[in-house]
Amino acid sequence: VQLQASGGGLVQAGGSLRLSCVVSGGNITDPNVMGWYRQTPGKQRELVVRVVSGGSTTYGDSVKGRFTISRDNAKRTMYLQMDNLKPDDTAVYYCACHDLKTMKIYWGQGTLVTVSS
Repeated sequence: VQLQASGGGLVQAGGSLRLSCVVSGGNITDPNVMGWYRQTPGKQRELVVRVVSGGSTTYGDSVKGRFTISRDNAKRTMYLQMDNLKPDDTAVYYCACHDLKTMKIYWGQGTLVTVSS
């Protein structure tokens, strides 16, 4: 299984971006947890949002009300809509999938989001 993240770029504060994550090369079984994480230099990777298949969605406190996760299962794609972006949102964003049946965790390669003030 491979995850390919895209959609990052440079945006001004208050702007929007939509990240995409395409799953290929295999099937993700249920149950699973898919989500987005981000990381800045010198800091640990932090949760942006995760969604359990058929279950709940959890957003990081700093993005609640501004970011929205969605999935298009037919396209095997997960999206992260990011609105009202702030300079503190600047980071490399990673998509991930945790297959809870096989316990394997798959990571995308990361896409850089830069928010200018």
